[in-house]
Amino acid sequence: MDAGEKQDPYRQARERMVEALRSHVSDERVLDAFRRVPRELFVPPELRARAYNDAPLPIGQGQTISQPLVVAIMLELLALKGDEKVLDVGTGSGYQAALLSLLARQVVTVERLAELALRAERLLAELKYENVSVHLVGEALGWPADAPYDAIVVAAAAPRVPDALVSQLKQGGRMVLPVGGRQGQQLVLVEKTGDGTQVSERGSCRFVPLIGKEAFSEAGWSV
Repeated sequence: MDAGEKQDPYRQARERMVEALRSHVSDERVLDAFRRVPRELFVPPELRARAYNDAPLPIGQGQTISQPLVVAIMLELLALKGDEKVLDVGTGSGYQAALLSLLARQVVTVERLAELALRAERLLAELKYENVSVHLVGEALGWPADAPYDAIVVAAAAPRVPDALVSQLKQGGRMVLPVGGRQGQQLVLVEKTGDGTQVSERGSCRFVPLIGKEAFSEAGWSV
């Protein structure tokens, strides 16, 4: 083991993940963000050996940290250049917000579960992701106080594209989210234009449900 591996024992695993992502993602800024963010710190300690597997992992409260490939595809679809304000819906572990912090000027991330929001806020602050603000939300979707956003990414499945989130998106902005029901969803890119929105499907996926108005209820979910 060389000095670099002693200092960062996950370095090789992280590089292998990035090389695997490269087969599907070409945006070098996105790939570099995955190289720089320590995913092992965003999963429970007992799961750190699996942190760089291309699979979702449980993080508590019935939630998961999403599969790296799906996250990478979603972030590439946002087409970020570095000067944007981005809304991240579903903070979870904070991993996606950390990635976004390296890709955008400002990241506003919202979470409905207090324990996850507090844990993510502490970790993001500890790791010095200083352009990220974490907000605890209820049934309302998004964070209108800081709207409009250049881009929105949603880490939970909605039954349809929520108007509340479209209204928080700038003209010319892009939103990526999974749309569908319990058995599976389609990853959808929403582009807001002067004439309305253009919606295109970008492949199948599976996410936990988005809870709130224009989404699913706490009690259960189906379309």
